[in-house]
Amino acid sequence: MKQPIVDAELLLEKYPGKGGWTYAAVPNNLPVKRSGFGWVKVKGTIDGYAINDFSLAPMKGGQLFLPVKAAIRKIINKQAGDYVKVVLFPDDSIFEVPEEILESLKADELAYRRFIKLTTGKKREYVKWIFAVKNIDLQTNRILQLMEILLKEKP
Repeated sequence: MKQPIVDAELLLEKYPGKGGWTYAAVPNNLPVKRSGFGWVKVKGTIDGYAINDFSLAPMKGGQLFLPVKAAIRKIINKQAGDYVKVVLFPDDSIFEVPEEILESLKADELAYRRFIKLTTGKKREYVKWIFAVKNIDLQTNRILQLMEILLKEKP
């Protein structure tokens, strides 16, 4: 099993101002490759709550931070000013579009071709949006909405 790149108690902080993010500052000496914008893709746990497909974002001075969404803070019952146990691993998994989405898109060749040409990040965004609802009928409806979006795009 891989060694964690972060295994520490970290303070939850909040950016000042309205709508400020709550985050945990992460040591900047991590033994991982950063993307062109300094992001680091990770998976792991926050106070035992599993996180996947998260990114550490860069701050001024090279420091990294882990955004902690309100939904997660509610589940772990923590807020800015509290410490959380953070265990993170590099996430080098390869993103694959679920077959049921690809098969549905193949019903319209143009929609399928346009989807295939999207960046991995955009594909991932659409897949997350589709599966954000748990009801199969709603997921199917979102796939149909995606097809409409793709067909409206200018080539």
